[in-house]
Amino acid sequence: MRFAAIIVAAGTGVRAGEGPAKQWRLLGGKPVLRWSAESLLEAGARPLVVVIAHGDDERARAVLAGLEGWQLARGGPARAQSVTSGLDALGEAEAETVVIHDAARPFVRPRHIQGLLERMGERDGAILALPVADTLKRAGASPDQLSTVSRENLWRAQTPQAFRLAALRAGYRGWGGPEAPTDDAAVIEGAGGKVALAPGDPMLMKLTYPEDFAMAERLAGAMRSIRVGQGFDAHRFGPGDSLWLCGVKIAHDRGLVGHSDADAGLHALTDALLGAIGEGDIGDHFPPSDPQWKGAPSDLFLRHAATLVAERGGRVAHVDVTLLCEAPKIKPHRLAMRERLSALLELPIDAVSVKATTTEGMGFLGRGEGLAAQAVATVELPA
Repeated sequence: MRFAAIIVAAGTGVRAGEGPAKQWRLLGGKPVLRWSAESLLEAGARPLVVVIAHGDDERARAVLAGLEGWQLARGGPARAQSVTSGLDALGEAEAETVVIHDAARPFVRPRHIQGLLERMGERDGAILALPVADTLKRAGASPDQLSTVSRENLWRAQTPQAFRLAALRAGYRGWGGPEAPTDDAAVIEGAGGKVALAPGDPMLMKLTYPEDFAMAERLAGAMRSIRVGQGFDAHRFGPGDSLWLCGVKIAHDRGLVGHSDADAGLHALTDALLGAIGEGDIGDHFPPSDPQWKGAPSDLFLRHAATLVAERGGRVAHVDVTLLCEAPKIKPHRLAMRERLSALLELPIDAVSVKATTTEGMGFLGRGEGLAAQAVATVELPA
């Protein structure tokens, strides 16, 4: 079924503690808003309207970069105002159904949308909900005055929620409640419409308080896959008085021969990152036949590979480089190399390893004809 969708992302999130509003914070290395946008678009939402606060346009476009099929609308101080703004932005959308979702619930998946649409049937809407499992208490005038509330037939409503677009628009136009509705099902109910319950999911937790983010980080980690890539590179020695290794310039009686700066350590690590995400090798992205890369600093190559990882919603978790050579001596420069890689990849230094070994005089490395590097990179990607 074709459907339109609205993500409500105009809130200030004051209860979430210090920092930017929760929709802009990073969760598992990815902005909270992008989690929901990716899932709704994957499920088939067309169009997708993202409702943001005034002044957040630039930030939203950066967060949603690379995705297609979305548009922005301006929200208001109340959730209901943001939803009606999103409905207006849909204009003459062809979709019969609209899905409304809060950006603060980042773990929505396409299966949740499918369950809603199937459950809606001929009704005016459907919501995801969980039965209340905890004992409920109502406080009186003082904290000591407690009474137990029956939890029978009580449900915790979640988003996303799905509705007939025409019915939801009419419901908001005719809303006459004393207060603004806290969810969109209330609008349909107030208009006399029928709303079905679909099985909710504890994963659809709402980020409200600072401690919610700690829990969400653990959940995000459980939803990510681990990839390991490896790389190898070798360069022969040639004329010169210095060479580059792992982004550090080292004085030496010879240089390294290569189209770029011949930094074998960065080349091997670049290939390791590219391998972890299945993006070919360094030659595919920076062909040695292209004159623009003549003498280029290899940190450009590594940054490019790291950017590709980030664009996939991934995170570089750890890198390990082994340099194979008889000379120069690596140990005096090893800390500087680790610090340089740490800066380039924005990793803590204990997530960066640089080691060195020799081949005990064997082969071209043992004869001092050149040096080599091998690298391993561990990358986390969305599952």
